Amino acid sequence: MKQSKRFIEASKLVDLTKAYEAQDAMKLVIDTATAKFDESVELHVKLGVDSRHADQQVRGVVVLPHGTGKVKKVLVIAKGAKADEATAAGADYVGGEEYINKIKNENWFDFDVCVTTPEMMGLVGRIGKILGPKGLMPNPKSGTVTMDVTKAVNEIKAGKVEYRLDKTNIIHVAIGKKSFGAEKLIDNYNTIYDAILKAKPAAAKGQYIKSVSVSSTMGPGIKIAAKM
Repeated sequence: MKQSKRFIEASKLVDLTKAYEAQDAMKLVIDTATAKFDESVELHVKLGVDSRHADQQVRGVVVLPHGTGKVKKVLVIAKGAKADEATAAGADYVGGEEYINKIKNENWFDFDVCVTTPEMMGLVGRIGKILGPKGLMPNPKSGTVTMDVTKAVNEIKAGKVEYRLDKTNIIHVAIGKKSFGAEKLIDNYNTIYDAILKAKPAAAKGQYIKSVSVSSTMGPGIKIAAKM
């Protein structure tokens, strides 16, 4: 793939042989984010586990102190008092079967997170094969299958993010925007990184953190010296 002139110029600022201290890496990711829009900043953590084994999965949720810079739209599948609760909490869409059908029949995905109550999981399960591949299927582990819909909606709106391994044993997670500045990015980085460290599976053997890097939407990857 041909690289843009902007990317080539930004890459000149990065020493690819060096692992930077986190503070320096955050300053550098801001300097290399030269696009005309407010670029997102993403963290990439490669782990020494095998995601093919259930006992080596790494997955969790954490509320970033400064959010991600993106206002997330929340769909809550609930009925009765729980639906009223979700509306009061500020959910963008609240309903039941009508939203299941809208997703199934109209390919509607104008939401970032789906929350539901345990009693509605049978209904949501009908479209599990549609939601699952998009990472939108509610899950008790991520706090999106819950009776406390107020807490779920509030945390998502406040900047809760889910992290999970992909098939190459790497976690990719947004930690903010260029406009946050280095201090807010480092706060978010420390929060998510510490959570990943604590989530180390008992079955993991050898070196747990293989590599850590950060990059902006259009910028080059910057290695971070991993703390263990």
